[in-house]
Amino acid sequence: MPLRSPLYSQRSLILTLIALLGAGFLATSFLSYHASRTSIRDSIVNTELPLTSDTVYSEIQKDLVRPILISSMMSRDTFMRDWVVNGERDPTPMTRYLNEVMTHYGAYTAFFISDASLTYYHAKGVLKQVKVTEPRDAWYFRVRDMKDPYEINVDPDLANKDNLTVFINYKVYDYNNRFIGAAGVGLTVDAVIKLIDKYQQHYQRSVYFVDTFGRVVLTGAEGGPQGARVGQSLSEIDSMKNLVSQLPKPHSGSYEYSGAGQGHFLNVRFIPELNWYLFVDKLEDGDLGDIRRSLYLNLLICLIVTLIVLALLNRALKRYQDKIQAQATLDSLTELPNRRGFDLLAAQAMQEAQREPKPLTALLLDLDHFKVLNDTYGHLAGDQVLIGFARDLESCLRQSDIVCRWGGEEFIVLLKDTDGESGLMIAEKIRQHVAHQRYAYNGSSLHVTVSIGLTTLRVDDTLHTLLSRADHAMYRAKQSGRNRTCSEMPQSVYG
Repeated sequence: MPLRSPLYSQRSLILTLIALLGAGFLATSFLSYHASRTSIRDSIVNTELPLTSDTVYSEIQKDLVRPILISSMMSRDTFMRDWVVNGERDPTPMTRYLNEVMTHYGAYTAFFISDASLTYYHAKGVLKQVKVTEPRDAWYFRVRDMKDPYEINVDPDLANKDNLTVFINYKVYDYNNRFIGAAGVGLTVDAVIKLIDKYQQHYQRSVYFVDTFGRVVLTGAEGGPQGARVGQSLSEIDSMKNLVSQLPKPHSGSYEYSGAGQGHFLNVRFIPELNWYLFVDKLEDGDLGDIRRSLYLNLLICLIVTLIVLALLNRALKRYQDKIQAQATLDSLTELPNRRGFDLLAAQAMQEAQREPKPLTALLLDLDHFKVLNDTYGHLAGDQVLIGFARDLESCLRQSDIVCRWGGEEFIVLLKDTDGESGLMIAEKIRQHVAHQRYAYNGSSLHVTVSIGLTTLRVDDTLHTLLSRADHAMYRAKQSGRNRTCSEMPQSVYG
C-alpha cells in the first residue's frame, strides 16, 4: 500500500479541523439563536411591546425646547429691555451679552433686532439694518406683526455663511408692553438632524416630526416613514393614510399599522411648544432583528476564530516545514548553507549571470593546518574556530554574496557581479583579516590562516567545472606555502 504524502496529510488535517470547528460553532450559534428567538416571540405575543415614547419626548424637550426657553428668558431680560429703552447708545454691551448667551448655552447663534433702529445685533457685532424691501428681512416684520409671542423658522443664517438654521424668533416688549424688537437663538438644521439620529440610534426607534397639516417637517438623516422626506405629506404614504384623518384631534395616542410587510407600533404626542407632532415608531420585529444581528455577529466571530486557528495551524506547519528544510540545507555548526543549500543558491546565481550576462567569481577557501589544531586542542576547539571563521567570512562579504561550508574546513564563496580583479581584492581582504584574527578557547588564543583558490565564470561553465578550477587554484595555494590566494582564470569570461 503506497504511503500518503505529507501534503495530503496536511490537507486532511486542515479539512478535518474546518469541519469540526464549523460544525461546533454553527450548532452553538443556531441553538442560541432559536432559543432567544422563541423567548422574544413569547414576550411579543404574551406582553405588549413597551414603547419608550415618554423617555424620547423628555429627551427631545431637553434638546429642542431648551432653545425656546432660552429665547423666552432673553425676551424678558431686564438688561436687554433697559439697554433698548435707554437708546442703544453703545452696541458693545449688547454684543457681549449675545456672545455670553451663545457660549454659555451652547447655541449656534444669538441675535437681537431693535424695532427703533432696525439694527441687527449679533454676538459677532452689528450685522446690518433690516429693511422692509429686503426679502431676507421679511421674517422680522412678520414676527413684529404676529399675535403669537414667538415662532420657529428655518432660514439661512447671515452671520454664519448662510448655513441653514432653525431660529426661535421671540418678541421683546418693554415694561409698558410695547414691542421693541425680536430676540432669540438658533440651532443648525444639521444639529437637529443629528439629535434625531442620536435618539433613533439610542432607543432603536424611528423618530420624526409632523406638523398639524400632516406634513413631515423634521427627520433623521435617513428620512421619515418609508423613507419620506421633509415636506412630504403622510397622506402620500399608503400605510399611514388613516392617521392623517385622526390628526389633529388626538394630541397623543398609540397606533398600530403595517408597512412594507412589517408591523409597527406608533406613539404620537403633540408638542405645544413647537406646534408639531412627535412620532416615535418601533418595528414589531425590532428585537428579532437584534437577535438576527447577534446571530450574524456570532457567525462572523466563529468564522474569524476558525480562520485564526487555521492560520496559526498553517503557520505552525509552515514553520515546522521551514525548520526541516533549513536543517536539510544549513550546516548545523556554522549555520551557513551546506552543499545541498549551496547547490540551489549557486544554480540560481549562475543562471542570472549567464542570462544577463554578468561576471561571477568563485572562491574556494581551506583553513591551513586545521588537522593539527584539532589534534592539539581537540575537536571542540576546532568547532569554535570554524564558527568564528564563518562569522568573519560573512563580515567581509556583501549580503548578496553566497557563502557555504563545503565540508570539514573548506568553504565556498560566490561573488555576484564581481570580476576576477575585484574578486582577488576581496579574497586578499578575507585572507589578511583571518590572519590577524584570534579565537579564544579555554584560555587559549587560537590562530589559523586560510588558502584561497579563485576563478571566474566561463560561458560554457557548469557548477562542476567552475568549482573544479577553483579547487585547482586552491591546491596551488597550498602547494605554494599556504596563507595565500591563487587564481585560475578561464580564457572566455563574462564582464
